[in-house]
Amino acid sequence: MADILAVGTHPDDIELGLGACVAKWVAEGLSVVMLDLTNGEPTPFGDPVTRANEARKATKILGVTERITFDLPNRTLEDSVMARRKVAEIYRQFRPRMVFIHGERDAHPDHMAGFHIATKARFDAKLTKTDMRGEPYYPPRMFMFFGSHLKHYPDPAFVIDVTSTFDKKIEAILAYESQFKAAGREEYIVERITTMASYFGGLINVKYGEPIMVKEPLGLSSLRDVIC
Repeated sequence: MADILAVGTHPDDIELGLGACVAKWVAEGLSVVMLDLTNGEPTPFGDPVTRANEARKATKILGVTERITFDLPNRTLEDSVMARRKVAEIYRQFRPRMVFIHGERDAHPDHMAGFHIATKARFDAKLTKTDMRGEPYYPPRMFMFFGSHLKHYPDPAFVIDVTSTFDKKIEAILAYESQFKAAGREEYIVERITTMASYFGGLINVKYGEPIMVKEPLGLSSLRDVIC
């Protein structure tokens, strides 16, 4: 079982949208599993072996010990029954209490497909009369992280204070040299990610924050942990 499962479309998506949260949760003793739906290749300066090595390095930086990369097609990812069942089997295997997936508003077709695959897999995972591996399971909570190719800022349900682990997020992102350094985008991506984190952190009176969206209402058992 896992406390948290993060589902990204390409290696580096989780780092970009949720990296500081992942590092924080690991530091807090939560078990986190990362799932990439594709290997992210081809890209202009990358290749499958390089991208896999970069993902391993980033995973180690964040402190995660379990990362799975599917062989679904990059650039042509589709919301198919097969893709949904593959993700549903991961839900059934790890039985996470919380699942974090792409947001539904994005310019990247793969990201939008990833959102629909991960969302619909939640329903498929609870099916009983099926040839899927594992016992039926319905993840109780699903959240969306922000990693959109659209130039917009989301309206989050809540923002998590990631001031203590933001440096690890940047370090993990920069592990993907083929995606950023080789393309001459290293300075740009650090500036953009830092600006966003500073903006969302400012909304809750901390230095850095990561926004989280939801489609279902949340319940609070206490107000003690609310940042005022």
